Amino acid sequence: MIQVYTGNGKGKTTAALGLALRACGAGMKIYICQFLKGQEYCELLALKKFKNIKIEQFGTGCFVRKSPTQKDIALAKEALRRINEILKGKEYGVVILDEINVALSLNLLKLNDVTRLLRTAPTKIELILTGRNAHPQILKLADLVSEIKEVKHYFRKGVKARKGIEY
Repeated sequence: MIQVYTGNGKGKTTAALGLALRACGAGMKIYICQFLKGQEYCELLALKKFKNIKIEQFGTGCFVRKSPTQKDIALAKEALRRINEILKGKEYGVVILDEINVALSLNLLKLNDVTRLLRTAPTKIELILTGRNAHPQILKLADLVSEIKEVKHYFRKGVKARKGIEY
């Protein structure tokens, strides 16, 4: 199954990590690939305590806020290579591609490469894709799509990201 969490609201990664926690409780092995992220987030500290959850980051420290660098592109391609390797190994029951939609929208990856990965992934592996701006072809391939919509956000009032809540 392919699940997509997209939209402009807060909670896409959080939803995917909640699913990872549930799958972990069921004894499944989980692989989490984070595109664009390279920082230590509190959820990573917590998830590292679970032996059946593996997390790898492929980013330069934070989300790309300007034109991507060659390093950003190289890291995204490396992440996609790693995911293909993980899927071929069939070791994990859940594979989370965190922020892959953003990597696609920033043209760090080619859409054809990602759709090929989705089409050829073993059907017994639950694939979770997160990030804003999910491409229509990704949505078409998905079995489940949740759009997380921002109705109101305290950032608009100037509230800064808080440790343990946003990161």
